Amino acid sequence: MNILIVVAHPDDEIIGIGGTAIKHVREGDAVYALILGKGVAARDDTDAEKIKKLEQQTKNASKIIGFKEVFSCNFPDNRFDSVARLEIIKVVERYLKKIQPIVIYTHYENDVNVDHQIVFQAVNTACRPCFSDYPKKIYTFETLSSTEWQLADNQTFNPNTFVDIEKYIEKKLSALEQYKDEMCEYPHSRSLKGVKILSQYRGLQAGKQFAEGLMLKREIL
Repeated sequence: MNILIVVAHPDDEIIGIGGTAIKHVREGDAVYALILGKGVAARDDTDAEKIKKLEQQTKNASKIIGFKEVFSCNFPDNRFDSVARLEIIKVVERYLKKIQPIVIYTHYENDVNVDHQIVFQAVNTACRPCFSDYPKKIYTFETLSSTEWQLADNQTFNPNTFVDIEKYIEKKLSALEQYKDEMCEYPHSRSLKGVKILSQYRGLQAGKQFAEGLMLKREIL
C-alpha cells in the first residue's frame, strides 16, 4: 500500500507516528511524508544556517524510519492561519494525486498548535470521497507538546486504535535523536523520555509494552 503522513513541522512525522511508519515499512508498504512548514522559522534566532541544519536532520531521521520520500513545503511556521486555506488544500490535493495513498495519517484536529489544526482541516477537505482514488482510511495522531496541552475536556485526544510498536520503539527514538535542536530535556513532554512514557501508557491501554494511539476518523470498505 501507499501510505501518506501529512504534518505541519519537521519532527511531527516521528513524534506522532514514527513507530507506525516503521511498521508499515517493515510490512512492505511505501510510506511518504508531506511536511508543509519549515518548523523553526517563527523563532527569533532563526537564520538560513539553522533552517539548512533542520533540513539535514529531517533527511537523517527519514533514512532511519525508511520513508520512500519526504516532501517539504514552505508555509510559514506557526502562521498557517495567515495563508488562504485553499492554498494549503491544493498542495495536499497535489500530493494525494501524486501518491494515491490508501491510508492517511495527520494531526488531531483540536491540537493547541494552530498549524496542526489547519493541516487537519486541509487534509479533511482534500480527502473528500468524490474522486476514484481518494484515501480509504484517515487517522489522526497525537503530537506531544501540543495535543496533551488542550484544556477543554470535550476536545481531549481519546484513541480508538492502537498500533503495537514494541519492536520499533528504539528505532523511533533513534530517529527523534536526529532532531537535536527540536527535542527538549525531560520533564518537557517533547523529550525522548516523554515520548517513551507516552508509548508505554498507550501500550497499557492496549495490553502491549509500547503502542501509538490513533483516532480513526473515516474508513470506507
